Amino acid sequence: MLTGVSVSGRQREPSKTRTEAAHLRLLATTDLHVNLLPYDYYTDQPADTLGLARAGGLIERLRSEAVNSLLFDNGDFLQGNPLGDYIARSTGLRDGEIHPMIAAMNALRYDAVTLGNHEFNYGLSFLDRALEDAAFPVIAANVVRRRGPTPLQDAMLRPPYVLLNRIVQTEDGGEASIRIGVVGLAPPQIALWDRAHLMGRAETRDMVEAAAAWAQRARAEGADIVVALCHSGIGVVSDRSGEENAALSVAALPDIDAVIMGHTHLVFPAAQMPAGAAQSGVDVRRGTLHGKPAVMAGFHGSHVGVIDLHLQHGAAGWTVTDFACEARPIVHRGKDGRCVPTTGCLPPVTAAADVAHQATLTHIRRPVGTTSVPLHSYFAQLGPTAALGLICAAQRAAVSDLLAGTPCGGLPVLSAAAPFKAGGRGGPENYTEIPSGDLALRHLAGLYHFPNMLRAVRMTGAGLAAWLSRAAAQFLQVAPGVRDAPLIDVEFPSYNFDMIDGLSYEIDLSEAAGSLERIRDLRHNGALVDPTAQFVIATNDYRAAGGGDLIAPGSAELVHDCLRANFDLLLDHVRRTGRLAPTRPEVWRFAPMPETTVLFRTGPRAVNYLHEIAHLRPENLGTDRDGFLNLRLHI
Repeated sequence: MLTGVSVSGRQREPSKTRTEAAHLRLLATTDLHVNLLPYDYYTDQPADTLGLARAGGLIERLRSEAVNSLLFDNGDFLQGNPLGDYIARSTGLRDGEIHPMIAAMNALRYDAVTLGNHEFNYGLSFLDRALEDAAFPVIAANVVRRRGPTPLQDAMLRPPYVLLNRIVQTEDGGEASIRIGVVGLAPPQIALWDRAHLMGRAETRDMVEAAAAWAQRARAEGADIVVALCHSGIGVVSDRSGEENAALSVAALPDIDAVIMGHTHLVFPAAQMPAGAAQSGVDVRRGTLHGKPAVMAGFHGSHVGVIDLHLQHGAAGWTVTDFACEARPIVHRGKDGRCVPTTGCLPPVTAAADVAHQATLTHIRRPVGTTSVPLHSYFAQLGPTAALGLICAAQRAAVSDLLAGTPCGGLPVLSAAAPFKAGGRGGPENYTEIPSGDLALRHLAGLYHFPNMLRAVRMTGAGLAAWLSRAAAQFLQVAPGVRDAPLIDVEFPSYNFDMIDGLSYEIDLSEAAGSLERIRDLRHNGALVDPTAQFVIATNDYRAAGGGDLIAPGSAELVHDCLRANFDLLLDHVRRTGRLAPTRPEVWRFAPMPETTVLFRTGPRAVNYLHEIAHLRPENLGTDRDGFLNLRLHI
């Protein structure tokens, strides 16, 4: 059974001085998603806002500011862009080939890394092969081969923790030994999200339960401080087992000294955070969870997390006496909304990525078809779009073929899809825009960049209404007649705003978010939907497994567990069709609210498509400091 591992640097006998003080800087990246270079493969152009190469330049600067430092990554580093897909699906890592992300992390001298949920998207064989060349320990405490009666009796997939033996320079110029325990955690929903890859091969355990057991074991083995690499959002304190976002509960454990977060792509600490983070035990400005230091470094290399620990050594060993936390950005936005890099790119990282980068460019530029209309996501939160309609059509055609001749073959087939790139945390550049004309592979990757697998579920009309009402919680409640009310709940990810093609309905913003009353006039083929009627819905494995909490537990029956990726089905559909002429499906609209206006933010290039939302009488209010275009809409 794998347990913790011990990794030693230069050591000496522990100091006999009774009181020594030292400063230790913890640096962290998270959710890199294979973004090695400052380059956007979906638009096929440079992008200053992302990339480990630029973050690496900042890491070296932050290291130079501290005499003692450690570097960690918090997971989701092997999947997430066309370069990652190209390596996993086209080359598969040939003999002697090092994954460029691993090569880059080796060059940056990471001290420890944990696995995120997306590390499992390509299967365990690919993951094991990629990690063979890692010069740093890779840990995972709650993703295991087989659960035992307790966490300490689990058959481990990776070591659950690592003990880093280091020499630190003390404030008086001397040296002293310290042992840092590092525990790795990831959302237990991995077992559902990647069921096709993991069933019978891996299981998961509650993060808090695993962290409590292994942090205590690390203490027993001499850890002076214990850091949790928690690939998880803040969450709430809960007695419920298996929470997806559990960092706050992990921080409450007595053996945890610091928490490095991820998964939700937020920045912490911050000048302000979404309202959900303003809860007991969370200090957004100082960067603490239950009084302990914590960071979350954005995503795609946008930030580097920094925790400065001030340590005191006494008879009981090292203790944390003070700390400071920040998330240092790789770019600043000027008053005009443009990004100004704060650091240059680190040459060793650039070199590690170069060969794979060039091969990826060749791959993504391959022609796959043409489109007679532009496809974009600037208004995907305001109504159906041609882009989402194309995805829905591909999914529906595939499921209809798969179910032909089965007991479900006679049921109506619907198709659910959500906008993956719709601003939000990704900023004003985080939109899909495909001009009319030739389609390249990169364009389709921009439409569907998650590695989801096709699923078909059966449910009733009542279940569909509940699904849509939960998706419509993206919108804030708006009082009739109000002026300039904010429209979008910024805490609600756009990838959870499903529309279901094959239905028609209205969304009533005057009703409470999440309420069934928000969905009005739900129809199929022009007739009101019978709550007891049966439907089959084409969707993806994330949603079918409960991702986003849109499908009520027990309301959907899985009727087909397809092993094909949604992206591959989309690609096949486009190639078969050749010249596309997608239209915006008549799925949903806002229920009219006379004399009511709302405010909506979108990408600045949306000005070229305002005619598509003419029914909302958009008024251009200009571009804000964050670079978003602000619109006033008449509901």
